[in-house]
Amino acid sequence: MRYALHMETQNREAGDPAAVNPFRMLPQVDEVLQRAAVAPLVAAVGRDLCRAYVQDLLGDWRVELADGALDADGLAARLADDAGADGLARVLAARIARERGRGVRPAVNVTGVVLHTGLGRAPQHPEVAAAMAAAAGSYCVLEVDRYTGKRNRRDDRLSDLLARLVGCEAAIAVNNCAAATILALATFARGKETVLSRGELVEIGGSFRMPDVMEQAGTHLVGVGATNRTRLGDYSAALTAETGLLLKVHRSNFRIEGFTEETSMEDIANLAKAHGLPSVYDLGAGFLNEGVAGLTPIEGLEGEPLLSEAIASGCDAVMFSGDKLFGGPQAGLIAGQRGAIEDMRRNPLYRAIRLDKVSLAGLERTVELYLEGRGDELPARALMLRSADELKGVAEELAGAVRGLGSAWEVSVHPERSQPGSGSAPGVYLDTHVLHVRHADRSADELADALRAGDPPVFTRVTDGVVKVDPRTLLAGDRERLLDALGQL
Repeated sequence: MRYALHMETQNREAGDPAAVNPFRMLPQVDEVLQRAAVAPLVAAVGRDLCRAYVQDLLGDWRVELADGALDADGLAARLADDAGADGLARVLAARIARERGRGVRPAVNVTGVVLHTGLGRAPQHPEVAAAMAAAAGSYCVLEVDRYTGKRNRRDDRLSDLLARLVGCEAAIAVNNCAAATILALATFARGKETVLSRGELVEIGGSFRMPDVMEQAGTHLVGVGATNRTRLGDYSAALTAETGLLLKVHRSNFRIEGFTEETSMEDIANLAKAHGLPSVYDLGAGFLNEGVAGLTPIEGLEGEPLLSEAIASGCDAVMFSGDKLFGGPQAGLIAGQRGAIEDMRRNPLYRAIRLDKVSLAGLERTVELYLEGRGDELPARALMLRSADELKGVAEELAGAVRGLGSAWEVSVHPERSQPGSGSAPGVYLDTHVLHVRHADRSADELADALRAGDPPVFTRVTDGVVKVDPRTLLAGDRERLLDALGQL
């Protein structure tokens, strides 16, 4: 590319001597860094980083010049505006602001999708967030027993808490449920066969397909039954001397309806035990809706398999996500029989994917809240429990506040439905009321773009040419942040 730019410069210089060579209009990097208008940027990000931003910006302009997308007049306009102000400094400031605005940062979610993967799935309870912040900001008791001074295992406390909550013998934690699945497959079936219903060959986000996972774990897939019907006899007929594991996967992001039949985890577990084989249940969401003190059943999720029932099925291990319907930080939790959990703990892969201290601290407090009878306080549950009548009142009050921002705003309230999200509870919709928001000077897409680019970013839905704001997913303080964002447009 540098050679091409060099040749382009030579070609232009070889032409009309009177013609302006736009490449020579580009300033030197050090000259830019010495400008008064750039001094605040240097102070904000440091000289070395600011130099890199300037080099990138000038490099991009050189490419545009070489490609013919930019000429001398256009470059002159970028370098100084009509008032003679330093246009390069202004563009550089915008570039730095945009770059620093990328990455992980708080956002306002008014999509109505409670477990929004793009927005971090389950928001955390204030006490959970405080426990995580405390662990991150200081030394913490992680792999030592504070009473004996001897080394222990980092998730021993979490194991004890989950045993009390769901009735398992032991548990471990890794960084997500996909990692938990790979660990189980690699522990019990590496070099052997894994039997799984063809109706459970799922794909989750990011093209993460169960057959590919098995290949990575070193086990051979043996699909049994049909897509819509798999009987216990199908599993039994597939057993050979090469069988290492019987696996069941919950179809958490789609449903099969009509002429269907599937085998229960309890029947699969009993078959596995009769042949001296392990069995594992990839549950996915980790839902608790009854059997735990203080929990209010969430309407629409009655058909979701319960974590406690999965544990009680008799399988060796159950894998589930900490940050989906369980409502905690991101994690892959594996709960089950002590022997199976210890086998996975001894696998060298476990050390590579085990959970860090911050997430462990948050998970411990999450489980404690369940055990204290305060599970409904977890934001994921609290947001899904909000009724349509409650949300109608919130939406109407919010609509009035938006109208008060000025005559450019047009707002109306409509009944609609939202979803749990994150591949949890497919086909389940939660009744809500949303605001249809229009602005006289912006299209729906322009309005949504501007809200996402604001500080904080605000994420809405756009359908049928209308920006929709669903108050279901408003957290404490979000109403004010939303109105501030709208008021700045």
